Amino acid sequence: MLKVRGLSAGYGDARVLFDVDLDVGDGEVVALLGRNGMGKTTTVRAITGLLPPQAGTIEFDGRRLDGLPAHEAGRAGIGLVPEGRQVFPTLTVEENLVATAASRFGAARWTTKRVYELFPRLEERRRHMGSQLSGGEQQMLAIGRALMTNPKLVILDEATEGLAPLIRREIRRVMAALKAEGESILVIDKSLDALMRIADRHVVLEKGHVVWTGTTAELAADREAVEKKLHV
Repeated sequence: MLKVRGLSAGYGDARVLFDVDLDVGDGEVVALLGRNGMGKTTTVRAITGLLPPQAGTIEFDGRRLDGLPAHEAGRAGIGLVPEGRQVFPTLTVEENLVATAASRFGAARWTTKRVYELFPRLEERRRHMGSQLSGGEQQMLAIGRALMTNPKLVILDEATEGLAPLIRREIRRVMAALKAEGESILVIDKSLDALMRIADRHVVLEKGHVVWTGTTAELAADREAVEKKLHV
């Protein structure tokens, strides 16, 4: 579904990514791993059109996206849960969800009702403003908002960063539920154990280069070597 080849990107004269290759298949969960500053979020920004690539190609569902603006990635079926959540602070929970609702690929699979079933806490808080929510509730809302676009691929950038352990478990439960429904997911997270329970494949970035890629079984067999690349 997503095919990235030779992706190079950066900011001004500073190159961050160097010839990155990345694939996400239909119904597959892929984890993008690496220490802070290794290029994970830059990769996401390039895929979603928030950062123009300097070289390489980005193909999604048979369509070239490299060089296109961010809204075209959304129209193509990529739903982003951005780092830092970025919910609309002056809209209610329900307004946040309705604001992004779209159904471009047939009947809507995700509605406010289904999002509330996934996150009952959001239904309880549906009339509260985005700014009145806790960090965990905002993350739930950011995921629900992305699902309301009825995407073909969901990208979660640091979906559990800075959250309490109980909320992290809740978010990971939801990721597992989405996988069980056949959602295609690209996820950035720091917990290798959690990702090995959810992801089918893993890609490790180091200083903007892909330095390891493989299945969960291959990661389990090569875990010590991979962990050395993830820790200083």
